[in-house]
Amino acid sequence: MNASYDKKGAIVVLPPVTGGRLTDKKLRAWLAQSELSRNDQPQELLARVLSELGFDYPEEGLGAMRMWGQTSERPTGWIAAADPVYLEPQMDYLCLHALRRTGVPASEMRTVVDHLQTTLGYDKSVGFIRLGSYGYVSSQKPFATSHVPAYVVDQQEPGEYLPSGEETALHRNVLSEIEMALHEHPINLERIEAGKQPINSLWLWGGGMAPEAKAKPQPPLYSEDALLTGYWYTGKGVAEPWPGSIAECLEQSVAGFVAETPEFADDTALLESLLNELREALRDKRLDSLVLLFRDGVRAEVHRSHGMRVWRRDSSVLA
Repeated sequence: MNASYDKKGAIVVLPPVTGGRLTDKKLRAWLAQSELSRNDQPQELLARVLSELGFDYPEEGLGAMRMWGQTSERPTGWIAAADPVYLEPQMDYLCLHALRRTGVPASEMRTVVDHLQTTLGYDKSVGFIRLGSYGYVSSQKPFATSHVPAYVVDQQEPGEYLPSGEETALHRNVLSEIEMALHEHPINLERIEAGKQPINSLWLWGGGMAPEAKAKPQPPLYSEDALLTGYWYTGKGVAEPWPGSIAECLEQSVAGFVAETPEFADDTALLESLLNELREALRDKRLDSLVLLFRDGVRAEVHRSHGMRVWRRDSSVLA
């Protein structure tokens, strides 16, 4: 897709498909007939979607966009996203654990952010904000941050993802103060007693100002993802919550769409139900093409003409 986008195509973000999750042989054969590929490197979701649309990826302001997606109002100041993480000391390096998938309840995030605001936000130059289970840092003076969210760095040494160059000193100072403030905080003692990893740092990323909204051609978006939604707001596009089915997306859209199924919905029944809906929409000519972005890095580009590839019954990509 390019900036004018395909009015008869859809981009759909789906649960993982590898590891034996897809057992329906007809669906495996259908996907095997498509153009299949897999990227095992961690990928940021907005970047994957924009690449398919042919849109440029924002150079800054992703934290503010995510906040915009949560509140429906454009932030006016400098904002960075602040993801709760556990930095685990290894023999000779640190391993970052993104706590998003294991879950940080809003109540715990409130405790953490309130503590940081009380102990570090007293001079008003740096502030800490919580929206649901998401954290943010505001600053009167912009500073360098990472360009990617914590889930991209999960289970890795974070050094190569940290900011470099100018304006990194303030980032180091803020991060050091955060880690000292969280050291042995009671909420972490409670988490450890409950068998959870402590929140001993925040991953600061996407710092910048939200751009002014400027209309551009965009397919409608159906998603619960705050960053995707916030990006759509920058282009004055239609952004609605995931309606629960592909049929509802087709009903609401007259000219293609982008849909993102809920991030933590990871069961075979849902995956196969969604794939059956998509295959039927292609067969009934309600869509001419599909780009399926599975959360485990698999990509499938499907056209109706691929049904002629009857010799393809399975693919090693799906193994």
